[in-house]
Amino acid sequence: MPGIARKNIDEHGGGWRWWSVSFGLLALIGLLAAVMAACGDDDEPDPTPAPPVATPAAAASPEAEPATIVEIAVADGRFGTLAAALEAADLVEALSGDGPFTVFAPTDDAFAALPEGTVEGLLEDIPALTDILLYHVVSGDVKAADVVTLESAETLQGGSLTITVEGNVVRINGAQVVIADIEASNGTIHVIDAVLLPPAPEEATAEPTEAPTAAPEGEQPGTIVDIAVADGRFETLVAALGAADLAEALAGEGPFTVFAPTDDAFATLPEGTVEGLLEDIPALTAILLYHVVAGDVKAADVVTLESAETLQGGSLSISVDGDVVRINGAQVVIADIEASNGTIHVIDAVLLPPAPEEAAEAESPGTIVDIAVADGRFTTLVAAVQAADLADVLSGEGPFTVFAPTDDAFAALPEGTVEGLLEDIPALTDILLYHVVAGDVKAADVVTLESAETLQGGLLTITVEGDVVRLNGAQVVIADIEASNGTIHVIDAVLLPPAE
Repeated sequence: MPGIARKNIDEHGGGWRWWSVSFGLLALIGLLAAVMAACGDDDEPDPTPAPPVATPAAAASPEAEPATIVEIAVADGRFGTLAAALEAADLVEALSGDGPFTVFAPTDDAFAALPEGTVEGLLEDIPALTDILLYHVVSGDVKAADVVTLESAETLQGGSLTITVEGNVVRINGAQVVIADIEASNGTIHVIDAVLLPPAPEEATAEPTEAPTAAPEGEQPGTIVDIAVADGRFETLVAALGAADLAEALAGEGPFTVFAPTDDAFATLPEGTVEGLLEDIPALTAILLYHVVAGDVKAADVVTLESAETLQGGSLSISVDGDVVRINGAQVVIADIEASNGTIHVIDAVLLPPAPEEAAEAESPGTIVDIAVADGRFTTLVAAVQAADLADVLSGEGPFTVFAPTDDAFAALPEGTVEGLLEDIPALTDILLYHVVAGDVKAADVVTLESAETLQGGLLTITVEGDVVRLNGAQVVIADIEASNGTIHVIDAVLLPPAE
């Protein structure tokens, strides 16, 4: 993209893989996938289109060329807002080019969690929209295995993303990566649960401004609210606190630590955002509390932390690079403004929490069946599992590993196959259990195996060629979808057990 500052990031192989446990669970998961596929059809395409299957046997199908990042986003169905924004900003052709690119892609739910009117305002402010979209793109094909080794990454917008890792949870400026390593022909997509907003360009490069004048020696400093009111650079924040009826709370004993965005930081939000928030008090309150941490946390302590829980309930990601401290990517430009009831740290961008429902889902994923039902690409599989009376089983403790065929995979079966299976429950059950293996078998373990025994009793043949993993010839197109009772690996063909 001409005129856009880029930082080259070496392409590395591999991906985020979390695999462990026995393959008996994989058989049960496979069964669930087959049953669900047998009973429905879904308008929402699979991110990686499933090649046609010539016969009922799951023979190896011709390997399809992966689609571009834009084609996958358009086809998937969960990125309608992102796709529309790319088109409005005239970035479709650029992100369909050779690249390679790495895109941290917010879902439609992530955009919906923005304050009312934000998306509409951005679509009328193309320069701001372009800036935000490019802030989600990194040059190079950066797989998850490499992302977790980084503390930051420079975007095509020119700003930096802060990367934090806590156990299996990876966050980008505080947004959680919920699906990693969706492979495209020109790079990789990592799905995130919140929209990333860059700091104000002028503030990102500006020298820190002066702190407010300290209270005379022996004189008690004012409260956090008193200081914000008197300073003159926090008028929007003060107005928001008043509108949300939080001024009295933050003038209380505390102590509190407030990461306070300046008026300039609020001004960089898309046009209409602040006005929309002032009319949506619950959303405004959630955003304001996302800037407040309980306790008096001075800068010397902040730099020792990787995250901090806010009064809103979400977590802030903290990164330190030399003298630069960032909170969800926003830079701390003034630290340790002392108040009588805590401390203020001034930041150069407004922090937006992830969608509450997504944060809850991320903390506690649903069962294998819950995820298949909610996803929308496994309606046939879900219907089949229900018809075979396996939903309760695959919602149990497990753990199970399910190789789940998409609706497109079921649609590629010969005409009448699914309908015939729904009338032959023993055969349907047999096929579904052939997709399930006992145990929680992550991708890193699958690739070490040559076969796995299924809950149906038959064996699955596993082959690995480079980054391509196949089960009886069916390709694994998405790996390691984590559930509370196991793991789902998405495959592009239905597996049929050998005839006895």
